[in-house]
Amino acid sequence: MSTETLNGAAELRAFLHGLPGVDRVGAEERAARLATRSVKTSAKAEAIDLAISMVDLTTLEGADTAGKVRALCAKAAQPDPSDASVPRVAAVCVYPDMVEVAVRALSGTGVGVASVATAFPSGRAPMEAKLADTRAAVAAGAAEIDMVIDRGAFLAGDYARVHDEIVAVREACGPAHLKVILETGELATYDNVRRASWLAMRAGADFIKTSTGKVAPAATLPVTLVMLEAVRDYRAATGRQVGVKPAGGIRTAKDAIKYLVLVKETAGPDWLTPEWFRLGASSVLNDLLMQRRKLATGVYSGPDYFTLD
Repeated sequence: MSTETLNGAAELRAFLHGLPGVDRVGAEERAARLATRSVKTSAKAEAIDLAISMVDLTTLEGADTAGKVRALCAKAAQPDPSDASVPRVAAVCVYPDMVEVAVRALSGTGVGVASVATAFPSGRAPMEAKLADTRAAVAAGAAEIDMVIDRGAFLAGDYARVHDEIVAVREACGPAHLKVILETGELATYDNVRRASWLAMRAGADFIKTSTGKVAPAATLPVTLVMLEAVRDYRAATGRQVGVKPAGGIRTAKDAIKYLVLVKETAGPDWLTPEWFRLGASSVLNDLLMQRRKLATGVYSGPDYFTLD
């Protein structure tokens, strides 16, 4: 290892450990307080439509088929076939081998195609395989790549390795946007979440994402608060805006609206668009649709009225 590499690693460590510590009690209390904010009926209708437009509709199972992906794409483009006023979702997220299917199904709809890569969800693969995974997804038409960091390297303090992997994947993405999954449930502390957020942004992430949804706990309001503070402070320091995507554990419209309040009050209204904030929670879409119909008609549709994902 060269002196230049050693100096770079030392500088990165010094920077990350020089970040202000997170007040755990303060972060949890602020997140809990914002979660109690009431939303008026008129604002609730607008918030529900905004949340729908921010959803990354996802299927990441070993039993995924082309038919299942096509059905998910149809729902993404027209979430409620009986109501054309319902906005389309932001993107459909699939494994790399299903990208081509999704791209064909979504052609002309305005819905993006995202793909997980880099040996999702574990991240345990040789770097050559991670880069090949990424390039294959982009070549098939993915406009967004969701990569996972090497949590083992991060927790061992090998920040330079994590940084360099993100840089390499960012380069392999070419024109595609890069979402960096921190898997915050495995990072143990809010200080680590803040450090991982800044590390990913310094390495070129377009988005930072809480989790794969495969590890508990997944997204939480306090963790997302810490990440929103990080992107806010990063833009203030560098002028570059980075998006945030909580994923996993967001199941109801009420949950989704809590996250929208958190975004507005922490990062600010500039982040309240699908370009800068996403909800990685497929199961929440049906509840958003049910609540939307309730506001419009005064009655609930049954939970089986909308297709299950």
